[in-house]
Amino acid sequence: MYNWGLELSRVIRVRYEKGVLKPLSSVNLEEGKEYKVIVEEDIDELIKKYRGVLGKSSVEEFRELEEEAQAQ
Repeated sequence: MYNWGLELSRVIRVRYEKGVLKPLSSVNLEEGKEYKVIVEEDIDELIKKYRGVLGKSSVEEFRELEEEAQAQ
């Protein structure tokens, strides 16, 4: 896919509060323009939540398991 030097996508961290996604930093988006949003949980937060459930595992092993689960 060509992007002709344009920034077509970027990651923006957000917090969901009272039914609204709120950016955690400046987003510099055009007012009134529609954008596509992909919602993913933060892998670091998942690691903290489930640390120890799989026994002693490295962060890399957990990320590999998470990638395998998403591919299914």
